[in-house]
Amino acid sequence: MTVISAPEQFNTDDLYVDLAGTLGRSLYLKCEGFNFAGSVKLKAALGMVTEAERAGRLHPWSVLVESSSGNLGVALAMIAASRGYRFVCVTDPRCNPTTHRLMEALGAQVRVVDVPDAAGGFLATRIALVRSLTEADDRYVWLNQYANPANWASHVSLTGPQVEAAFPELDVLFVGAGTTGTLMGCARYFHDRPRPVRVVAVDSAGSVTFGDRPTPRLIPGLGTSVRPPLLDETYVDDVVHVSEPDTLAVCHRLARRGFLFGGSTGTVVAGALAWLARYGDPATTAVALAPDLGERYLDTVYRPAWLREHFGDDVAAGAGAGAPDPRLPLPRFEVPGDGTGVDGPLPAERS
Repeated sequence: MTVISAPEQFNTDDLYVDLAGTLGRSLYLKCEGFNFAGSVKLKAALGMVTEAERAGRLHPWSVLVESSSGNLGVALAMIAASRGYRFVCVTDPRCNPTTHRLMEALGAQVRVVDVPDAAGGFLATRIALVRSLTEADDRYVWLNQYANPANWASHVSLTGPQVEAAFPELDVLFVGAGTTGTLMGCARYFHDRPRPVRVVAVDSAGSVTFGDRPTPRLIPGLGTSVRPPLLDETYVDDVVHVSEPDTLAVCHRLARRGFLFGGSTGTVVAGALAWLARYGDPATTAVALAPDLGERYLDTVYRPAWLREHFGDDVAAGAGAGAPDPRLPLPRFEVPGDGTGVDGPLPAERS
C-alpha cells in the first residue's frame, strides 16, 4: 500500500507500453503522466522548487512565476498549493482550455499574452512579462525552466537510470524537445554510461530549437520560438522534426486502440516511428518517453471541429480514421547543427 502526505510524492516510474501490437513496430513507451500533475514536468518542477528552497531563494511570502505552455504550469501550481506558495503562470493562446482551468482550480493565477513578439513569438512575449513582474516586485521568484540546471538534473538522477534499469540492452532513446530539460538530462546521463545509447531529439516542425525555420504552431508542449539556453547539441545524436498533421495522426491511431495520449507524446511517437523505419531493425531495443496523457487535449487534438478549423477536412478525416494520411511526407531527420535531410545507413556511434 502506498500512503502519501503531499501530492508531489506520488509518481509511477515503471510503466511502459509495448506498441508493437498497436503500431506494428517494436517500441516501448515510458509513461510519465501517471502522477497528480499529469506529466513528466513534475520532475522538473519539483527539482527546481526544491533547489530554490535549498538555496534560500524561496520564502513563505514568495510568489512563484513561470512561463509555461501548460504542463509545467500545472506541476508548479500543484507544488505551490502543496507548499503554501502563490503561483502565477504566464502562458499564451495555445494553452489548452482544460489546462488553463486546472491551474486555476489549484489556486494559480493564469495570465495569457496574446501578442507574439516579432522575432521570438509568444515565448518571447511571455518571458518579457515574467521579467517585468520580477523587476517590479521582489516577492516574485522566476525559476526559469529554460536555463535552470535543476530542470535537467532531475532527469540525470531519475529518468535516465529508470530507463536503463528497465532496458539494460537499450539501443536508442527518443525524447521530445521543449525546454530541452528532459532531453538534456537523459542525454547527459547516457553519454557517461559504458553502453552506447543513441539519444534522438524529437522536435516540432517550425520550432527554432535545432535551427528550423520558425512557423506558427498550434499544439503546445514541444518546440520553441526562442532557442533554449539549456540545449547542448553535443549530447544529441540525431534530430527528427515532426509536422503537426503527423502528430495528430499518431495521437488518433493510438486512441483507436484505447491509449489516449497528449500532443507531445504523439509527436515523440511519430518521430520515433519514422526514425526506426529508416534506421531500426527487429533487434533494435527502442524506448520513447511519453510526456503526457490526452485528457487535456479533448478540446483540441481530439475535437473534430478544432481539427477541421485549423487543419482542414483532409487532416481531420485522416486523424479520425486513426491512420496517417499517405499523402503527407514523413518527418524529417537532421544531424544536430547540419540542418539537411539525412538518408542512408545508421549514423555512426558517438565516440
